[in-house]
Amino acid sequence: MDEIILKIRELSDKYSGYTAENLSKLVKIKSLSLGEKDVQLELKRQMEEAGFDEVRIDGLGNVIGRIGNGKKVLAFDGHMDTVDLGQLENWDFDPLGGEIKDGFVHGRGTVDQEGGPAAFVTAGRILKELGFDKDMTIYFVGSVIEEDCDGLCWKYIVEEEKIKPDFVVSTEPTNLNIYRGHRGRMEMHVHFYGVSSHGSAPERGKNAIYMAARAALEIEKLNENLKFDEFLGRGSVTISEIVSGSPSLCAVADYARFHLDRRLTWGETKESAVAEIEKVVEGMNAKVEVLDYLETAYTGLEYGMEKYYPTWKMEESHPIVQKGVAAFKKVFDKEPLVDKWTFSTNGIMTCGTYGIPTIGFGPGNEVLAHAPNEKVPVSDLVAATAFYAAFAYELAD
Repeated sequence: MDEIILKIRELSDKYSGYTAENLSKLVKIKSLSLGEKDVQLELKRQMEEAGFDEVRIDGLGNVIGRIGNGKKVLAFDGHMDTVDLGQLENWDFDPLGGEIKDGFVHGRGTVDQEGGPAAFVTAGRILKELGFDKDMTIYFVGSVIEEDCDGLCWKYIVEEEKIKPDFVVSTEPTNLNIYRGHRGRMEMHVHFYGVSSHGSAPERGKNAIYMAARAALEIEKLNENLKFDEFLGRGSVTISEIVSGSPSLCAVADYARFHLDRRLTWGETKESAVAEIEKVVEGMNAKVEVLDYLETAYTGLEYGMEKYYPTWKMEESHPIVQKGVAAFKKVFDKEPLVDKWTFSTNGIMTCGTYGIPTIGFGPGNEVLAHAPNEKVPVSDLVAATAFYAAFAYELAD
């Protein structure tokens, strides 16, 4: 076995407790989107303690650690914000306890997705300990606001910080498989405009709810006839909310609105998805709108983007996928499963928007994301640590 790989495996095992304890410290800090300040300060401290060459927090609040200063640029990304806790009675343990027990770290964010950053901090420590001296710059990014608006963090990093890596590894949970893409998504509103009249004479008006209801049935049919991709599967559309308005409860509704959750498979675009809905409401007094996100980060910076998150996938033959497979085989002495995420990640921006070759490898099973009793095996953290360090060497060569 390659001497470097052997040392990486040994050190990943040696630092298993260190990695688990670091993750426990992160989990104990509640870190919803826009409220990540305290967890980011802790992650920054951990990177500094691990001996990174540079650690800073950018204007949006992302923690950016750096090792090396070479020409080839690799970035590891892991978002530090989590969803809320939900109904506490559904948890068998304290979701903010960070308990390390029975081979797991327990709590909200262990899988989605502070386990990835905890592992890459240790990987960075190992790279420094091994004297990593390749012609490469490695960024380790603890990103923000992903749960509210995936990709916004990387829009800021590329456009404002002027950091555009040559390659990105997302540390979202993959069950220790190599992932190479996922469906995109977008959020739309459909507005319906009617004419009110007294409820005792509805024939005098034009009911916006009835317009919306007819459109809803057509959207249900549309969902069954969207594009299909052999790797990513079929696109989907669903109405996740409907609201209406009228001058009173004794009047015909003169307004209604849908919220649409649209998942986009390969070959579907923002323009094609909007056109499909516009065709559904053709002839109605209706408007289709793609939504925008604009919020204030914990740093005080107001920032936003359109709520369109492009589909992306890497071909299995692409060099970044093959480098991932090679690193996996060296570390684990077996073939990896190369697959995809069900949910969406910051890959929509790194690869979907900017075309940066991106793969995913992360600790934990995505079925526990956003669910009660979230926990990650310590063995997964060890494996992810080893993979990240090995991948850096593999890509550098």
